[in-house]
Amino acid sequence: METWIQAFLDHLRATRSAHTVRAYAADLAQLSLSTGGKLDFAASTLLRYLRDYGVTPTTRARKLSSLRAFVKFLRANGILDGDPTASLEAPYRRRPLPKALSEPQATDLLDQLPTSKTPLRDQALLELLYSAGLRAAEAVGLDEVDLDLRRGQARVLGKGNKERIVLFGEACARALAAYMEEERVPPIHGTPLFTNHSGERISTRTLQNVVKRWAQAAGLPSETSPHTLRHSFATHLLNHGADLKTVQQLLGHASLATTQVYTHVSVERLRQVVQESHPRAKETGPDDKT
Repeated sequence: METWIQAFLDHLRATRSAHTVRAYAADLAQLSLSTGGKLDFAASTLLRYLRDYGVTPTTRARKLSSLRAFVKFLRANGILDGDPTASLEAPYRRRPLPKALSEPQATDLLDQLPTSKTPLRDQALLELLYSAGLRAAEAVGLDEVDLDLRRGQARVLGKGNKERIVLFGEACARALAAYMEEERVPPIHGTPLFTNHSGERISTRTLQNVVKRWAQAAGLPSETSPHTLRHSFATHLLNHGADLKTVQQLLGHASLATTQVYTHVSVERLRQVVQESHPRAKETGPDDKT
C-alpha cells in the first residue's frame, strides 16, 4: 500500500498544488492504517475506513474523493481490475443558503447618500449587482460595449465562458449613465466599464470592499457581500411571482436544481401560488360548471 500511495502522490505533484497533495497524503495514510498496509479494497474495509475517519459529511465526502482518485490511479496501472468504490455513496451535504437582504434593507443600501471618493461608480456597481443579479467577476468583467442602456440590458460572460443577456431597470440605467458621463476614468487598456483612478479595470476585491463599506454605512449585516445582492435579486423576484425557470435563465445557472438550492420561497408564497393557479385548489359548488 505505502509504495503505491507514494507513487500516486508523486503523480499528483506534477499537476496539483502542494496543499492538495498534502490533503491526499493525509487521507491515504489513514486508509493504510485501516488496511494494515495491505492493498485491501474489500467493501467492508472501505466502509470501515470511511466510518472511522469520515466523522462529518464533509470529511467523509473528501476522503471518498481521495479514495476514488487513488483507485483510478491503481486501475490505470493495472493493479485493480474493477472499481471497488462504485457502490459507495457520498453523504448528502446540505448547502447553506446565503442570506438575502429584505426589500427595505436593499432600499436602504441603494438610496443612502454616498460618501466614497467614487460615489457614482460605486452606486452604479451596487445597482447593477442588485438589479441584474450578477456575480462579482461578471460585474468587473463588463466592457463598455457590453452595455445597452436604451434597452436596459447587458451581455455578460459567465461561468464556463457562457454568454447571456441580463436585464436591469431604469434606476440602474440612470446610475450607469451618470457614472459614465461624469466620473468614469478613461481606460488605459481595452474598454472596461468599471475603472479605478488609474484607468485600470477594477478587481473583485475592490468590488467586495465597495459593498462592505456601503453595507456598513447602511447598518446592514457585516457579512453582506456581492453574492448577498445576487441572492437578494433572485429571492425578491421569486417573492413577486417570477417562476424558477426565468430566474434560472437570469442567473445563468446550467441546471434548474442549482436555482432551487440557491433561492428560497416561503411556504406561504407557495401556498398562495397553488391556490391562485391550480384548477382544483379553490372550492367549487355544484353550479360552478363551465
